[in-house]
Amino acid sequence: MNRLLAATMAATCLTFAVSGAAPKPVKTASGLVSGTAGRNSTISVFKGIPFAAPPVGPLRWRAPTAPASWTGVRKADAFSPSCIQTIVTEKKPWTYEFMAHGEVSEDCLYLNIWTPAASPAARRPVFVYIYGGGNVEGSGSVPAYDGEGLASKGLVVVTFNYRVGVLGFLSHPDLNKESSYHASGNYGLLDQIAAVRWVHDNIAAFGGDPNRITVAGQSAGASGVHSLTASPLAKGLFHRAIADSGGGVGGARTMADQEADGVRFATAKKAGGISDLRAMPWQDVVVSVPGVRFAPVPDGYALPAAVRDVFAAGKQNDVPTLTGINADEGGAVPHPTATLESFQRDARTRYSADADEFLKLYPATTDDEAKRAQNDSARDRARSTLYLWALDRGKTSKTDAFTYFWTHTLPGPDADQYGAFHTSEVPYVLNTLSMSSRPFTAKDHQIAATLSSFWANFAATGNPNGKGLAAWPAVTKDASQTMEVGDDFRPIPLAATPARIEFLINVLSRR
Repeated sequence: MNRLLAATMAATCLTFAVSGAAPKPVKTASGLVSGTAGRNSTISVFKGIPFAAPPVGPLRWRAPTAPASWTGVRKADAFSPSCIQTIVTEKKPWTYEFMAHGEVSEDCLYLNIWTPAASPAARRPVFVYIYGGGNVEGSGSVPAYDGEGLASKGLVVVTFNYRVGVLGFLSHPDLNKESSYHASGNYGLLDQIAAVRWVHDNIAAFGGDPNRITVAGQSAGASGVHSLTASPLAKGLFHRAIADSGGGVGGARTMADQEADGVRFATAKKAGGISDLRAMPWQDVVVSVPGVRFAPVPDGYALPAAVRDVFAAGKQNDVPTLTGINADEGGAVPHPTATLESFQRDARTRYSADADEFLKLYPATTDDEAKRAQNDSARDRARSTLYLWALDRGKTSKTDAFTYFWTHTLPGPDADQYGAFHTSEVPYVLNTLSMSSRPFTAKDHQIAATLSSFWANFAATGNPNGKGLAAWPAVTKDASQTMEVGDDFRPIPLAATPARIEFLINVLSRR
């Protein structure tokens, strides 16, 4: 390369955000990429940047490898295909804005960047979002995950694709034997780690601060966040964690369980081994086998043990963590169907010897009272469980944890049926109400402005608090509370009475 051309290319990488114009090319480790101006002309958008080689052919069911380099300038102006999954056109209440759309392909390991930075020197905090979908669906291009809403608050936002379903989490003895680390499965988790590593190594060129990276996700994406905090492969790659409505902190399947399912799967496909499965078209591979499922699993490598066991041993990536749950998930619904008889029967099944005390604390003598008691107890139990998790985390963590309880009903035709359902907080958290056709009101927009500001503050500092916002206390053993977000923004107790709190803490602590 001659000196004049080298100088010209260097200059294009110094300033890439020009209001109203396409951004200048940006240099990544693999080559130059060019993006587009966002709907907000101060935001530069780069879509479809490869962070790993296509996991096709012999790379199917292998850990991700580095993408190939290219010469010239690669256009990064369109989302890549989503990873292989069934595209659902409508699944109430998770309608269009929450679903993946368009093409699917095994060649899917790409990421997308929204940056408000005018130059690499800006060093903006970075927010990397991991989609949910039960580890069987989802995409970095889902409308509700659009990065422009948080980028407008000063963050460099990244979404990406990771392998799901059998292509993301198959375990099999043959795969263990061929692997350098003698384990299999977790390919979707390894994709997540590879994406975060790519961000850590390349995001400075987009104006991001590689020393202020937040990994965030919801549902299965939140479980991915918990797995990243437990993975030695992710050490040093991120500095804060946000987990919305995510499990993955409890027990997990064993590798033996997952391997056995892998063998059953291969047998059902009439495959002699992994080479036969790799030779099959993906359309044949992804047809489900009854009774067989695949999910993240402790493998001694990407996930050395169950997340809770990693934390108990004090071997986690200790970063400030923000996590929470929604009012109408985990057993609570806007209109419960409980009767007095079913409520009392379920209480005795759930609480056994403690059932009499539970029924005194949550009394009901009619069906209507039983419905209220069911919701009250489910919500109290969910808040208390989250609180206990945070206290357990604190035994080996030096960083703060902040918890929340989302209470706002997402408007729409099914609002009365679903309330503050699982996933309903996402458009508010990510400030993406504009990506939906729901009948949002001024109140909804105010909630989104406030909630996304908490998230932006946390990404910037590791603490959600900031000027003009209600005070959000970190979890401590001295205050049995969480932060209500949604219809109000204030600390609230775990339950309505101290006696209920004491009962739930005692019972749940024994489990």
